[in-house]
Amino acid sequence: MPNPTAAMLVIGDEILSGRTRDSNMHHLARRLTDHGIRLTEARVVADDHGAIIAAVNDLRARHDHVFTSGGIGPTHDDITAEAIAAAFATPITQRADAMALLQAHYDRAGLPFNEARQRMARIPDGATLIENPISTAPGFTLGNVHVMAGVPNIFEAMFEGILPTLTGGAPLLSQSLRVNRGEGEIAAEFGALAAEFPDLSMGSYPFNTNGVYGTNLVIRGTDPGRIDAAMTRLAALFP
Repeated sequence: MPNPTAAMLVIGDEILSGRTRDSNMHHLARRLTDHGIRLTEARVVADDHGAIIAAVNDLRARHDHVFTSGGIGPTHDDITAEAIAAAFATPITQRADAMALLQAHYDRAGLPFNEARQRMARIPDGATLIENPISTAPGFTLGNVHVMAGVPNIFEAMFEGILPTLTGGAPLLSQSLRVNRGEGEIAAEFGALAAEFPDLSMGSYPFNTNGVYGTNLVIRGTDPGRIDAAMTRLAALFP
């Protein structure tokens, strides 16, 4: 049975403007790979209601899981929760359980639980809360869409909380061989090897280190025996 697939939707004008560098996709890809879920697509959209709805509906129809980051804070441009609710055609309200979590958090901090902060308790009907152990404001899961914060340490903490609930497949394994040859020199033989092992994924990644040109050849798959066999053939091709 093939491994489940996933997509990531990064939401925020700050990413598209270059003001903020996204690191959440790298973390997500690495952790999903370990868990046997294939991240096969990633998109970035602006803080635009219609764009978020369109992207969510497209991605959730084609993948087992969709993970979003960004846009669930207290300011006017944090519109992700409303857009997700609209994508699922479900109402959104300030949920009592989310309100209680946030009220207790701000009481402990000695800060007012004002109207702006109460916006972070907006949860679509039918969603399950995702715990936020860093700053309390929860994310949520609705259907196969997991909605999380954009701040990297909060995103990572939220994701680690839901990871045990996700059914994965066989861990995705990889091995690599470094050859001091350019891609043009190895392309034909490497392509033929890939055709011999259609159940494996093979990729070439050129490098230039201190004036030395070469290529890292990577073989990925879920069957360690098949990967070992392909690597043995690869090493014989490029000794």
